[in-house]
Amino acid sequence: MSKEWILNSAVNRFQLNFKRNVGPVAESIRKCAPKNIEEWREYYFKNVRPKEHIIELGKKLYIKITEVILAEVAQVTEQDCIDYMMHLVIDRTYDGYITEIQTVYGYLQNILNVKIEPAPDEWDRLFNVDFFIKVKEKFIGLQIKPISFSEVQIPEVIKEKSIQEETHKQFTEVFGGKVFYIYSVKNGEKKEIFNKEIINEIRDEIKRLSN
Repeated sequence: MSKEWILNSAVNRFQLNFKRNVGPVAESIRKCAPKNIEEWREYYFKNVRPKEHIIELGKKLYIKITEVILAEVAQVTEQDCIDYMMHLVIDRTYDGYITEIQTVYGYLQNILNVKIEPAPDEWDRLFNVDFFIKVKEKFIGLQIKPISFSEVQIPEVIKEKSIQEETHKQFTEVFGGKVFYIYSVKNGEKKEIFNKEIINEIRDEIKRLSN
């Protein structure tokens, strides 16, 4: 359905699908435990929200799209689109890069008293390593992962780490040092390392490779 992305964006933007509007749907359907969609439909309209209420939400959504969003779209110029793409690709990427450098280089380098360098593209592709620390002729890998503790993201982060474990083992076999997963979180306007215990683990690995 080509128009679904418009409906989905609008319903989320104006919070028409929020609990206060449609009720506790996830909780309600578990309570209902329907055997088919008709049973769920009947239960919902009888116990959660009446059918007329959902129809009114649909009408409200239509007004938001045809009046509010269309009026906003009409004000968008070609230059607005060009400026936005430039800002998205150049400015935001640079800001993210600087923030990442400040988190990793500024904090880890100072506390570990070592040089941390960006990994070559080949290492990124083959071993899923973002940065490295050279210890004599061996290397320690660092994988930086921003997290936000959303219900959607956390399982994905865990899944991704599990998938990358094999490539990290291969890195260790080739370069001698372990790969460490570092989670960064936003604290106000700054990013900081969430799993700070990893710092001591990296320090221990540096000592091991130095001996």
